[in-house]
Amino acid sequence: MQAEAAEKRRSSDTCAGRPVVRFRCSFGHVMMDVFRSRGWKEVGPEDQDWDVNWCDVSQLKEQYDHTFLQDHQRISHFRNHYELSRKNMLMKNLRRLKRHMEKSGSREEAERCVICPTSFELPSEYHMFVEEFRHSPRAIWIMKPAGKSQGRGIFLTQRLKDVTEWKIKDKQFTPSFLAGDKDAALGPETYVVQRYIANPYLIGGRKFDLRLYALVSSFTPLKVWLYREGFARFSSSEFTTSQIEDNCIHLTNVAIQKHALDYDPERGSKWSMRRLRRFLRARHGDAVVDTLIANINNVFIKALQSVQKIMINDKHCFELYGFDILIDSDLRPWLIEVNSSPSLATTGQEDYRLKFALLDDTLHVVDVEGRLTGRELRVGGYDLLWNDGPVLPACSARSCHSSGGGEQRSGFLGCHNDREQQLMEVLQSRGGKGRGRTARPSTSVQHICQ
Repeated sequence: MQAEAAEKRRSSDTCAGRPVVRFRCSFGHVMMDVFRSRGWKEVGPEDQDWDVNWCDVSQLKEQYDHTFLQDHQRISHFRNHYELSRKNMLMKNLRRLKRHMEKSGSREEAERCVICPTSFELPSEYHMFVEEFRHSPRAIWIMKPAGKSQGRGIFLTQRLKDVTEWKIKDKQFTPSFLAGDKDAALGPETYVVQRYIANPYLIGGRKFDLRLYALVSSFTPLKVWLYREGFARFSSSEFTTSQIEDNCIHLTNVAIQKHALDYDPERGSKWSMRRLRRFLRARHGDAVVDTLIANINNVFIKALQSVQKIMINDKHCFELYGFDILIDSDLRPWLIEVNSSPSLATTGQEDYRLKFALLDDTLHVVDVEGRLTGRELRVGGYDLLWNDGPVLPACSARSCHSSGGGEQRSGFLGCHNDREQQLMEVLQSRGGKGRGRTARPSTSVQHICQ
């Protein structure tokens, strides 16, 4: 009865004779701008008749435990997303994948699973960490809370004493423990201690990391879309390992860098991925950059394969992940963390343009309006990276016109993103068929930014 009533309301709620997509959204600013630019209708938190629910991870339990999802409904997270986004779970899952590869005799593939620096979970692996620490007494280690983001609670150390003091302090003297919090009394907060990459690739003497985006529309089979655009986030200070107590040198998170004296709130100390790729090609040549991009693609795939068999797959779910990747001086990419709710905050017009386009293209791939065939290799700024196996890039002249053709061997990360023209071609090939709209992309980012 509920499904029939919803379908009846949906058929009566039309725009120019076409059903209007109904959405719920827990976020403001960019995400809401994207929904509104499409002419979609927002429904209240009590209304269960929606097509897309872009919710915060904290709302997942309510959605799954108290709501029966209809066939047409899509929600923006997989239920156990934390298997990938919690640092300690990611570490364990990558270890498991590596052991599986070793047992199956795939030594080369097992080595390709080493995409994170040496890591230990604290306090459970404290003694293993101490043993490794003593084998490398001059190494720098970075301590990270397993479930926090934006640089909160992170510190660097070269002294075992600092970790020991943290362990005692966190267990006995935290405010939550003193206030009688039963969960806090169970023990210290879980941390991951990781060998610090002391030889990052530097540009202008400054450290940077990459924020890149992957969209997973299914884990069984695994289907991964990689967004062409992303950005490099730079530290505001010159890199040195002689001042490990200064997080503005070592952490590139905007939440940390915005407190630096020379932080530019408009530019945000960022380069586009396209600019970075051009810089690296000019300095190192096409072949080296092709190898780097291929290795970055491997980081995406191995991280997602590590959780593929344990992730609760659901046809109603999709998830946009923000991958943080660091490149070292040998041009080797390292996975720092994966965010299941990547920040949608913007630091300027260019940042707004990127995130608007990213989110708009995400909704094109999710395709609640039924306008795609399911055989596309590219949708807007997304390229299909993995579809139950590697997808070979189908390069068009326009896709790679800015790079001389070398891109087609390693993928389109950092390539020219002619998303609006590509969307016109994809949607026109379907002749405007679908639930919600005519064959045209949603409102251009340039129009929204004006």
